[in-house]
Amino acid sequence: MKRRILVIDGHPDARAGRFVHALATAYAEGARAAGHEVQSVSVAELDFPLLRTADEFERGALPPALRESQARIAWCEHLVLLYPLWLGSTPALLKGFLEQALRPGFAIGARGRQDGPARLLKGKSARIILTMGMPALFYRWYYRAHSLKSLERNILAFCGFAPIRASIFGMVDSVDSARRGRWLLKVQALGRAGR
Repeated sequence: MKRRILVIDGHPDARAGRFVHALATAYAEGARAAGHEVQSVSVAELDFPLLRTADEFERGALPPALRESQARIAWCEHLVLLYPLWLGSTPALLKGFLEQALRPGFAIGARGRQDGPARLLKGKSARIILTMGMPALFYRWYYRAHSLKSLERNILAFCGFAPIRASIFGMVDSVDSARRGRWLLKVQALGRAGR
């Protein structure tokens, strides 16, 4: 089954050479090779303000620089979100992007429902691809993948994404090029499968 896929490269550094960029490219190439429709967003290339109040989040205007990104989120059936773990969580620029793009009226409905806000992005699936300097197993078992679980539960699932799958690549700065190559092939295969 061919899918509409949005690849969001959430690394805040736009310079070439970041492994997240290579993973995003590998996923997109695999997906296109399998006939999926693919669009991309590079958060590092966007210029937008951070939200500072609940009123801005609930009633403020979407920055013009994010209109196309929000339209691509609406268009996609499957969202792929890639980022490096920074200080145990998502980089601030990516978190700011998600706060701006996933606003009430677009991603979540109005408050006041007994079972919580309506999940307006229901019917879309997601994959998170996370890189880090520590071993992935250590992050999963010692830290219990707390920030990843928060992103899955408190942002993506809260907006309606399901299922949400994750791929974690650890020790990215210290592994050899052969291992990086195997990881790129793995992510390319995920793209071909549209997962």
